[in-house]
Amino acid sequence: MNKFIAFLRAINVGGHKSVKMEDLRQIFESFGLANVQTYIQSGNVIFDWKDNDAAQPDKLEDQLEKELGYKVDIFLRTLKEVTAIANQKLYEPKDNETLHIVFLNEPPGKKLQRALMAFNSEADDFTVKGREVYNLRRDREKSVFSNNFVEKILKVPATTRNLTTIRKIVEKFK
Repeated sequence: MNKFIAFLRAINVGGHKSVKMEDLRQIFESFGLANVQTYIQSGNVIFDWKDNDAAQPDKLEDQLEKELGYKVDIFLRTLKEVTAIANQKLYEPKDNETLHIVFLNEPPGKKLQRALMAFNSEADDFTVKGREVYNLRRDREKSVFSNNFVEKILKVPATTRNLTTIRKIVEKFK
């Protein structure tokens, strides 16, 4: 079995698509996944799964939509992948800076990456590495960063977590 983390998009954000974490855990267990746990209210589901097929997020999304009655984008990573993200050496935020990791299901093309990089500034620094976008936000007031901003520029669904959350997931579930 392999340990996976499913990062769900827009669960329990702004009062929309509210799901109790206990209910979410039970739903994922009903899919035949083992050792299912959730972490904080923003849709992080950790589980063991014998299947390592990259196409499986689609299968989980379909099953989750049947259970909840609406589509939820899932960004699936192995614990090994999330550990590498937590230990990234691209940025180490200083006081008053925040590092966001934006999860995508596919790496964006070079043209879209360049479009995002055009927004690098004193307030924001963007780096694309595989299926993740890293945003070092230096100035919250002047920053253009948001999950919706990245989705609009890259033209794909995405979900965002901060580095602190990623590191806590790795620490708790490794």
